[in-house]
Amino acid sequence: MNATTIKGRHVDIRLWTRPESVEAEAMRQLQNISALPWTFKHVAVMPDVHYGKGATVGSVIAMRDAVSPAAVGVDIGCGMTAVRTSLRAEDLPADLRRLRSNVERAVPVGAGLHKASAFTPRDAGDWDSFWRTFEDLTPAVKANAGRALHQMGTLGGGNHFIEICLDTDKRVWVMLHSGSRGIGNLLAQHHIEVARGLAHNQSLPDPDLAVFLARTPQMAAYRHDLYWAQDYARRNRSVMLRLVCDVLRAQFPQTSFDEPISAHHNYVSEEIHFGEEVLVTRKGAIRAGRGDLGIIPGSMGTGSYIVRGLGNPDSFESASHGAGRRMSRTKARRRFTEADLAEQTAGVECRKDSGVVDEIPGAYKDIDEVIRNQDDLVEIVAKLKQVVCVKG
Repeated sequence: MNATTIKGRHVDIRLWTRPESVEAEAMRQLQNISALPWTFKHVAVMPDVHYGKGATVGSVIAMRDAVSPAAVGVDIGCGMTAVRTSLRAEDLPADLRRLRSNVERAVPVGAGLHKASAFTPRDAGDWDSFWRTFEDLTPAVKANAGRALHQMGTLGGGNHFIEICLDTDKRVWVMLHSGSRGIGNLLAQHHIEVARGLAHNQSLPDPDLAVFLARTPQMAAYRHDLYWAQDYARRNRSVMLRLVCDVLRAQFPQTSFDEPISAHHNYVSEEIHFGEEVLVTRKGAIRAGRGDLGIIPGSMGTGSYIVRGLGNPDSFESASHGAGRRMSRTKARRRFTEADLAEQTAGVECRKDSGVVDEIPGAYKDIDEVIRNQDDLVEIVAKLKQVVCVKG
C-alpha cells in the first residue's frame, strides 16, 4: 500500500496502515515524536504499530545529532534469527513432544539460566574481548556480570519464542526471537533515567522521549553501552540457534543447515537518508534495504514470513518486525481462556496453559494483512507455519 501522510507538529507522520486503526494512545505518542526538534524528515510508522513506553512499537525515527533511548526500547537489540534445514516435514515424528522437551532442556526459558557458560567459538568470535568490554559499561550494571554471563544463550519470556516451522515446500526451519536479556534492560532503564534528568529535556511533551545530544559525554556513554548490548543480543541468538540445531542433529544426525538470517528490530544505526547523516532508531522495525533479508513473525498459532527488502526511502528502508499486538496483555488475559488458547494453537506443539494466554493469537493483528500493507517495503521470500513453539 502507499503510505498515508498526516500532519505532525514538527514533521509529518507517514503510516503504512489506516490511521483509524491506530489506537488513540499510540497516535498521541506519534504526535509527541513528531514534535521533537531533532526528528528528521518524518516519522515512519509500520503496519504493526501499537502503544509502547515513550515511543510506539513499530516506529522508525531518524534524528539529527540526537537519539532517544525510549525510541529504541528497553530490550536493546531484540530481534530474530532463522535458518532453513535439510529436513522435510516427513522426517519429523507425528508426536513432537520429545522434540519440544529437548529444546526446552537445551535452552533455558523464562527466568532460567545456564548453570555454566553456554557460548563457544562456534557461535561467535572474540568472546574474550567482548566480555572484557563489560568492565567499561556504566557502573550501575557491574553487579550483574555473573547473571549476564549465564543468561547468554537463554530465551526469556513474554513474546520471545523458539519455533520449528515448515515452509510451503515442506522444508523445516528453526526460528527464534530474543534480545539482550536482563543486562540490556538494565542498561536501557539506566540511560532513560539519565536522559530524563538533562536540562534540555525538561519541556518535552513526554518525559520518556528524553534524548541525548551529539558530542556530549552522556551520548558517548549511551552509545557505548547500547552497541555492546546490541552485540550481546546478536550473540545470544547465535548461541541459542546453535543449541537448537544441536538438538536437531542429535535426533536427526544427517541434518544440514543453510546460512542463518538474523535481524535486530530494537536498535540504533548510523545511516544516510535523503542525503543526510542521521541516527535511525527502529523500535519494532527491521532494516529493509534493497536485498536485505528479514524475518516478520506472526503469533504462536499463525504464520511468519521471510522477506527481502525493497529499499523504500520513505520508510527509511524499514519494515515491520511482526504482527504487532492489538490488545494489551492485561486485556488478553481478561478476554481469553486456556480453552481459547488450545483452540487457536491447534496443531502446534506448545504450552497451552494460563501462563501464556496473553500470547494467544487473538491478541495480535492479522499477520497477512500486516504483510499486505507493506508490499512496497518488502517482498515475500517464504511463508512459514510453526509446528513446535517454545515459550518462557
